[in-house]
Amino acid sequence: MSEQSTERRAHVWVTGRVQGVWFRASTAERAESLGIRGWVRNLADGRVELVAEGAQDDVDAIISFCHEGPSLARVDNVAVEWEPPAGEVGFEVRRYG
Repeated sequence: MSEQSTERRAHVWVTGRVQGVWFRASTAERAESLGIRGWVRNLADGRVELVAEGAQDDVDAIISFCHEGPSLARVDNVAVEWEPPAGEVGFEVRRYG
């Protein structure tokens, strides 16, 4: 985890072949290794939604991961909205949203 970094929160939507390819599990594993707090879930429209809170460098790293995803994924687009941190605790894989 980066030191002396500003706490940030990113709300991310990933489009492409991102369901049924271990995207949520891979994202959770990467988030936990970076010390990211938040959650990831599949959406009914086929996208994956992610909320990531942590140091700026770590949030940037998880967003970069979302541009690639796991090996079976095909990422077409990553949309990011920056929000004020909300105090997420831990990281979880959620069911459909």
